[in-house]
Amino acid sequence: MDKNISSRDGTSLAYESAGRGPTIVLVSGAMSTGGTVAPLAAPLSERFRVVVYDRRGRGASGDTPPYAVEREVEDLAALIESLGGEAALYGVSSGGALALRAAASGLPVRHVAVYETPYAMSADDLAERARYTEQLTVALAEGRRGDAVELFLRLTGLGEAVIEGARQSPMWAGMESMAPSLAYDDAVMGDGSVPRELLSAIPVPVLSIAGDASPAWMREAARAIAESVPRGAYRTLEGQTHMVEPDVLAPVLADFFAR
Repeated sequence: MDKNISSRDGTSLAYESAGRGPTIVLVSGAMSTGGTVAPLAAPLSERFRVVVYDRRGRGASGDTPPYAVEREVEDLAALIESLGGEAALYGVSSGGALALRAAASGLPVRHVAVYETPYAMSADDLAERARYTEQLTVALAEGRRGDAVELFLRLTGLGEAVIEGARQSPMWAGMESMAPSLAYDDAVMGDGSVPRELLSAIPVPVLSIAGDASPAWMREAARAIAESVPRGAYRTLEGQTHMVEPDVLAPVLADFFAR
């Protein structure tokens, strides 16, 4: 990240941009930085100015306690203002929930696209989210960052053998360093249910996308988002999972953002 701005509360936010044209800000999800979504910037930058940034509490960006979702919306407001006062947003996973909240709050956003924002679609899933929130809060309060990362990985559906392998990998230290930000994404997701009232307040076009090789509930959640916004559209991408291929996603986003 080669540029910095200050958010309303003084938090330093690191970002970089590529390309020329209308501005698109890419919003990463849990346990990720701007670098995670950067591969998507390359194909989009042929037609747009694409901006990736490190959300507060991760990467090269700073952090200022206490955390509140409103501070992350203010971060996007500051970023958009510094980029000329208007932008489109793309958010992946829980980053999609943040992008949707930002649009609903009245930020100067042209379009919003989200990929597999993981809202819970059953009572059992909502109960699991509640348990996760409770256990995550305790683990972080006690400084058990590794346990917090394990909780998140289990929530995503990874098995114990895979999690144990991750613990032994060189990446684990970096994952533990970002563990406190898991609470931020958990807060952005609310209780985990589709926030239909909030979504109904979004005045701009919204494209909600899912991979057709992802679990059915992911597609149901994506469809529910599209059905809850006044100008929503739903689309699936053939053969794609939660780890969507940038070269498959980019043309879909480019077509939507160019409208």
